Amino acid sequence: MSTSRRVLLGAALGGATAAAAGLPTATAAHAASWQQKWAPSASADGLGAFETVEDDRADSHSAGQPHIYATGNNWRFDMHTVDRDTSTDRQRQEVTGLRNGSGGNYLKWTKGQTWRVTYSMYIPSSLKATTTFTHIMQMKQPGSGTSPIVVQSLRRVNGRQTIELKLAIDDILVGRTDLDPLHDKWTDVDFQIKVGDGSAGSVRWILKSAGSAVVDASKTGVDTFLADRVRPKWGIYRSLGDTSGSLQNTYLLLSNLRGYQLV
Repeated sequence: MSTSRRVLLGAALGGATAAAAGLPTATAAHAASWQQKWAPSASADGLGAFETVEDDRADSHSAGQPHIYATGNNWRFDMHTVDRDTSTDRQRQEVTGLRNGSGGNYLKWTKGQTWRVTYSMYIPSSLKATTTFTHIMQMKQPGSGTSPIVVQSLRRVNGRQTIELKLAIDDILVGRTDLDPLHDKWTDVDFQIKVGDGSAGSVRWILKSAGSAVVDASKTGVDTFLADRVRPKWGIYRSLGDTSGSLQNTYLLLSNLRGYQLV
């Protein structure tokens, strides 16, 4: 990954940008700013960067394990067509949460807080959009069987491959763009969320390719909280119900993960 992209991803947003996303802006008494809270290294921290790791939790494909691992400066998620989750109509290889250090210290996103994650992702052409769900990032309430709050997905729309962000609670589309131009290259992600119940939440989603924005979309006055806290997830989580013939052996790479809180 280029140095310029790393600098771009680490840069903090100013007050005008925060206001555009419905986030708190600076006041005379307190100038709100993004403070870095999480900066793991794939080579140094490995899977210790995350709160939990969900690698073939049904033990459906032992020959393919590990499906999630660090390689160089990247985290890699492998998905094979034979992989199955505990619900056998879907596949899941995901990590959750933002852990600092080797102990139990992980960051908790709670109601009223505003958080931001930035990273780069490499989506190969073998990781295709599908007619049913293929999520590569989620925001969820921790716990078994809880519903997603936000999903970044690869979805077929009228036969076209797209990448989109949706607020899952109320099925609100935040933004969408073509996936084909993003295949087989690094794409920069900047995701921001104000955790709020009812209409107190907001999100902003930015995708950049080769330094140029392909999506910069936001929603304010939306529900981004269920209960307890919000926890990010990354990886490949997809339904086997696709009707487009798009399921094949594939992988996803993530790099330069960073987490910030607006304080």
